[in-house]
Amino acid sequence: MALSKRQLFQKRRLRVRNKLRKMNAGRPRLSVHRSNKNISVQLIDDVQGVTLAHASSLEKDLGVVGRNNVDAATKVGSLIAERAKKAGVEECYFDRGGFLYHGKIKALADAAREGGLRF
Repeated sequence: MALSKRQLFQKRRLRVRNKLRKMNAGRPRLSVHRSNKNISVQLIDDVQGVTLAHASSLEKDLGVVGRNNVDAATKVGSLIAERAKKAGVEECYFDRGGFLYHGKIKALADAAREGGLRF
C-alpha cells in the first residue's frame, strides 16, 4: 500500500529528529516550519524545554510583500541569527523537520549562517 504525502512527511520528520537527538551535545535546535503562506523558525533548548528565540514571516517589521517566498525566508533567517546572538547562542543544530533542504529552507539556512549561526 502506498503512503500518502502526509505519511511520508511524518516519516521524514521523525527520521531527522531522531538523528538530531542522537548527536545532541547540549546545543539548541533551530526548528523550521513552513506552511503554504508563511515560514517560521524557533531556537529551542531541548534540555530545559524552552524557546530561546523565534522569527516569522508574519512579523510586520520585515516588510515582506509576498510572505512565502525565498526573499521572506532569507529575511527570517537573518533575523533569527540576530536574535540568537542576543540570546547568547552561536552554535546550534538545524532541524528542517520533514521539509526537503532546497528552496526556502535552504535560503533560510544560508541567511542564518551568514548572520553568524554555526550548524
